[in-house]
Amino acid sequence: MSEPATRILAVDDSANTLEVIERNLCAAGYVVFTARGADEAIPILTQEAPNLLITDLRMPRVGGLDLIRHVRAHAPDTAIIMITGFGTIESAVEAVKEGAEEYLTKPFTDDELLAAVRRTLDKQRLRRVGASPETRSSGAALGLIGDSPAMQRVYRAVEKASATSATVLITGESGTGKELIARAVHYHSARAAAPFVPVNCAGIPEGLIESELFGHVKGAFTGAVTSRAGFFIAADQGSIFLDEIGELPLGMQAKLLRVLEDQQVQMVGSTRPRSVDVRVLAATNKNLATLVRRGAFRDDLFYRLNVITIELPPLRERGDDLTALVGSFLSKFAREAGKAAPRLSDRAWRCLREYHWPGNVRELENAIQRLVVMTDHEEVDAADLPSLMRFSVPEHDAAPRTLAEVEAAHIRRILASVRGNKTQAAQILGIDRKTLRESLKRFGIAEDARNSD
Repeated sequence: MSEPATRILAVDDSANTLEVIERNLCAAGYVVFTARGADEAIPILTQEAPNLLITDLRMPRVGGLDLIRHVRAHAPDTAIIMITGFGTIESAVEAVKEGAEEYLTKPFTDDELLAAVRRTLDKQRLRRVGASPETRSSGAALGLIGDSPAMQRVYRAVEKASATSATVLITGESGTGKELIARAVHYHSARAAAPFVPVNCAGIPEGLIESELFGHVKGAFTGAVTSRAGFFIAADQGSIFLDEIGELPLGMQAKLLRVLEDQQVQMVGSTRPRSVDVRVLAATNKNLATLVRRGAFRDDLFYRLNVITIELPPLRERGDDLTALVGSFLSKFAREAGKAAPRLSDRAWRCLREYHWPGNVRELENAIQRLVVMTDHEEVDAADLPSLMRFSVPEHDAAPRTLAEVEAAHIRRILASVRGNKTQAAQILGIDRKTLRESLKRFGIAEDARNSD
């Protein structure tokens, strides 16, 4: 018996916005209800019990925050996404504190909408399975795929970390799923009902990091026309996920250390600290111990972060997990595309198993999505795969090369795997677009190898 389709209620006073949301989500296989305001939405919430609510922030009469409060009081299991054309940190913080799992600013793309819906439903699923202690140690219960010995060690570590409030440092190569592990720890802990706030440290300009993390008061600096809460305040009682922690400047590292030690944040321009109860989950694809030796990372912060360490294995070390991951991604993207999942020929399977997967699970997911979208026949053969997968040479057979040569070759492979899309390549590599552009220039990678965004 198949699972019932996921039901989604979209609430917005804009008919155009509702039409876009309904068209995209229905095409992805969801059952969608729409309402032009809270008065229309509440009967639908009662009668249809949707799995997910997508609501605008500013609406006539009853606003989105009031609707969120109603849902949290009367349908606490319903997941929530807030959307608005007035994107500010204050409204994002308020939405998260009231119970929204995701926050989208108009105009958003179709991909951004679908990605937010998938992430939110994944969080909802994690909360539900977290209520079943007998299944906690399995990958499925954690919202993860794979039963290799390497991943079994990760599951055991997640289970132990979830039982404490200690700081967790998650390490591993780019694309191994560090944020998924952080979410699993949070949603299986005593803080599961409180906010989980992810922050990409590398994506915030250096001059704004302190304000974004801790907030600022009105008049703190030029342009500070209102007071704004930061991500730590938004995560109060819950968890904050500091991704790419190794990219924090040294000055900011000292201030983060003080927050970890005192559980207090001081908004920029304020003379009084504010107490917060926040669990810190940090992640990095760099060797922090090496950065400490180089003087690029504070040793006291490293020791404070490195209380519980969860090391994620690269995909090439996960054995038969590849088969399970491919099957899951084929089903997922075929369902979204409204088509049957294609089969893989023996030659295609051989290519996937022999490929080194430098971008790990993220690269695999992108590759399978491309196959499902671009393939019209029932079976995928080796010829349908990108050339770098068909003709890849196992890494142990390669001739010795300099570090720069290895890095340049890796960037070329990733670019080829995403057909030159620099945004996707940067995500797989775990760097921002500016760093990728600088690397392309430094290695002299031709424009035709990186022809699109």
